[in-house]
Amino acid sequence: MCGRTACTLAPDEVSRACLYRDRRGRRRQPRWRDGDQEKYRPSYNKSPQSMSPVLVSQRHFDERAPADECVLASMRWGLIPSWFKENDPSKMQYSTSNCRSENILQKKSYKDPLLKGQRCVILADGFYEWQKREKDKQPFFIYFPQTKTPDPDPNKSVGEAPAEWTGWKLLTMAGLFDRWTPPDGGEALYSYSVITVSACPNLQSIHNRMPAVLDGEEEVRRWLDFGEVKSSDALSLLQSKNILTFHPVSSVVNNSRNNYPECLQPLDLNSKKETKPTASSKMMMTWLSSGSPSKSKEAGVSERKKDGKGKKKRESSALQQWLQKKARTK
Repeated sequence: MCGRTACTLAPDEVSRACLYRDRRGRRRQPRWRDGDQEKYRPSYNKSPQSMSPVLVSQRHFDERAPADECVLASMRWGLIPSWFKENDPSKMQYSTSNCRSENILQKKSYKDPLLKGQRCVILADGFYEWQKREKDKQPFFIYFPQTKTPDPDPNKSVGEAPAEWTGWKLLTMAGLFDRWTPPDGGEALYSYSVITVSACPNLQSIHNRMPAVLDGEEEVRRWLDFGEVKSSDALSLLQSKNILTFHPVSSVVNNSRNNYPECLQPLDLNSKKETKPTASSKMMMTWLSSGSPSKSKEAGVSERKKDGKGKKKRESSALQQWLQKKARTK
């Protein structure tokens, strides 16, 4: 399943981080849907009912737009069906934060959006999952492996294509969304459900379910382009893919109100201290320490109070340095 995520990039960074290709293979940078950029708030600890960035076909908002043109939107996590009769979405009697891929066609809440082509891609740094143990549960942060992206070609013509994103590779999860309007009138609410599949081999020791991850630009394009790709063909993309990496994190993430850098910080399960960087993690996180502090981040992410003890700190990993930089800019 997927019950908690992190998405810490600023709105402009999210746009640059989710370049996509249209049917002709042209690389495009999506813009934010009018007014939605202000609704999105970066967070280390997003839970259902919060607003998250999703990539979706522009045709859902403008019938004249090509189906392969994408736009960023802020949507509520937890799908509210268009036919829901209450005026308060919190009165939903069952959870729709996740949708099991094998049940999509059996449940009206998901079948209707699927047949209407209302497919979306949920964007996140990664997601959290809890491993059951004898006395407690251990949280893990799960994400795409991070590889160093070559620097953009300085000789590329201006306007030829959007600049290559060299930062954190966002996780792209398949989802369904719906548009609900309160029966008594009011602003329409767009909301989504994360589609889940059986866990891949390297995650089975943590949990038996995982989000349906879309691997690469072509899978993202096919999932979103409902004008060209039929629902039956799109469903074939929902596979368990053994392509994610993970690390254990502190139980501070257990409380969804905790919105601190520590939520993401690697943990040594033997000593319950921060982990030392491995060769792999150094490679994955190099970009985090090479850039300037993210001054463009939205306000509102709290920084945890610092411990006043004067202990000598060990050298931090690139990820830890990044988290510290982000905390100082809040």
